[in-house]
Amino acid sequence: MLGGRKHTYETGDCSGMAGALRSLKAWGVKLLLQTNAAGSLRAHMPPGSLMLITDHINAPQRSPLVGESGNARFVDMGAAYDPELLAHTRQLAQAQAVALHEGTYLWALGPQFETPAEIRMFAAWGADAVGMSTVPETILARHAGLRVLGLSLMTNMGAGLGDESLTHAATLQQAQASGSYAAQFLADLISSLADVPSLHT
Repeated sequence: MLGGRKHTYETGDCSGMAGALRSLKAWGVKLLLQTNAAGSLRAHMPPGSLMLITDHINAPQRSPLVGESGNARFVDMGAAYDPELLAHTRQLAQAQAVALHEGTYLWALGPQFETPAEIRMFAAWGADAVGMSTVPETILARHAGLRVLGLSLMTNMGAGLGDESLTHAATLQQAQASGSYAAQFLADLISSLADVPSLHT
């Protein structure tokens, strides 16, 4: 388990998690299960909602694989978030009567929050949530041969979709307020992955 991540906005380098993820692969890890806090772009998914990431949009169009050599750097992202594991997570949520939304996560570089105009554009593109992480790690994980599953906890509405001012402190406060619900589902999901046969081959 990795405690936290290195965000691109910290240094401008989107390959900051390469060493950690490649080490996990070398140690025999098969699955990267990611979590993040995100802003919701959909009224039906208010703060406190949990979203299963089914796809992503790389808005900055930056890649952590720049500088890599060989054909392996041309990674197929057509099923970046593992279809079998998505189905497994849906079944678990249904069995536990957990309200689990699904949608597309958009990566914005940050660290500033988005403008209302940017949020409207992202929603028109088909994004359901926006955040400042996850996409570089997914690319790196797929390059390493790891399967990927991701969950987003909505901590605010995107700029212009609510009345509150967006601050990092408010994001952390909402994450803490909703954290126990999300943490319980995450713990149950991790336990249930032992029942996925393909993870044991």
